[in-house]
Amino acid sequence: MNKTIAGAVAQGAVNIRELVAARGVRAWLVEDYAVPLVSLDFAFRGGSSQDPQGKAGAATMLAGLLDEGSGDLDDQAFHQALDEKAIEISFHSERDYIGGRMRTLARHIDRASELLRLAVNAPRFDEAPFERVREQMNAQLRHEANDPASMASRAWRSRVFKGHAYGLPTHGDTESLATIARGDLTTLARRLITRGNLHIAVVGAIDEARAVRLIDEVFADLPAGGGLEPTPQAPFLGLGGTEIVDLDVPQSTIRFGRPALPREDADYIASIVLAHVLGGGTGLSSRLFREVREKRGLAYSVSASVSTYDRASYLYGGTTTKKERANESLDVIKSEILDLARGGLTEDELEKGKKYLIGSYPLRFDTSAKIAGQLVHIQLEGHDPSWLVERNRFVAAVGMADARRTAERVFGDGALSVAVVGRPTGV
Repeated sequence: MNKTIAGAVAQGAVNIRELVAARGVRAWLVEDYAVPLVSLDFAFRGGSSQDPQGKAGAATMLAGLLDEGSGDLDDQAFHQALDEKAIEISFHSERDYIGGRMRTLARHIDRASELLRLAVNAPRFDEAPFERVREQMNAQLRHEANDPASMASRAWRSRVFKGHAYGLPTHGDTESLATIARGDLTTLARRLITRGNLHIAVVGAIDEARAVRLIDEVFADLPAGGGLEPTPQAPFLGLGGTEIVDLDVPQSTIRFGRPALPREDADYIASIVLAHVLGGGTGLSSRLFREVREKRGLAYSVSASVSTYDRASYLYGGTTTKKERANESLDVIKSEILDLARGGLTEDELEKGKKYLIGSYPLRFDTSAKIAGQLVHIQLEGHDPSWLVERNRFVAAVGMADARRTAERVFGDGALSVAVVGRPTGV
């Protein structure tokens, strides 16, 4: 556990250096010699929102294959090379970016650098691993087809973002996966895996000179970029309506949401505080936990938070309850949202919400891998290194007037877009 850096974040004293390598690749560096490890996180903008038409799941499949053979190493040889030096390399796809991570002992940094260079510059997309990854994705889809939580989330997203890339599942569906060919992934990689889309963070037992060489060795030979298709702003549809997905189970799984504020809005941080007061944290700090679970025993858990993408921001929450009590649960949720919209927030709620968000922030930085990941996310959100200090200052500065103004903007008339999986009575 990296108590040094977690404590430094709490005090706003992390030393982040911004590096520029010889051929223009940029990265953030945090040196830390507490353990002899190096973590490198990176992200290429343009994840599943860049999937080709009719081929949802392509970016996820691409990410799943980047560590399945590259250069002159097939999938088995590549994984054997990783195992020989205990090097970890992995990739994943999100809606707005493809992310990757390398973690290695400092003494193996040269070999780790070479393997990562091969993975991002020369992926093979061989037939056997290609079909294996496709079948793994199909297996996950088969599991999710009978999982109420997955069904509810998918139904809610396709309802709210209908006709937009955000409304499609990142893993695609059985029909779209069947249409994806190896050539599609080669074309997609040329568009997405570029220097122009890249954000990097290096954390651990590595000095500035070696870190500069590392990012140059791995990324400098990538194409400059320019292949992203513009993603339009996502509409928020279905507000005030409910979709029921029939499933013969004794409980009803509920997902709900409404539009929220984008990151660049002056009241965005206040909206994060309000969402925490409504449905974040644990125990009695959350209104929904207190009203839905503690007072009425309607559900074991209930939550709400703000989710923000490059082209959409929304309040999103959910719970699972007995089918006979689904309508009552929704009524309580809507009532609490309306109360906040109409000025019901108390000073005590506001202060406790701010205290939790400020105090829990350093926990995101207690390992080198988590630090590197957080630094990449900060870059993706458009912030500079000073955000590690400013973030908690912005939270602390949210006053009652700010919170009540923002509550009226975010919660409005309390209308929700709702998806329910099960056979709820009275909904």
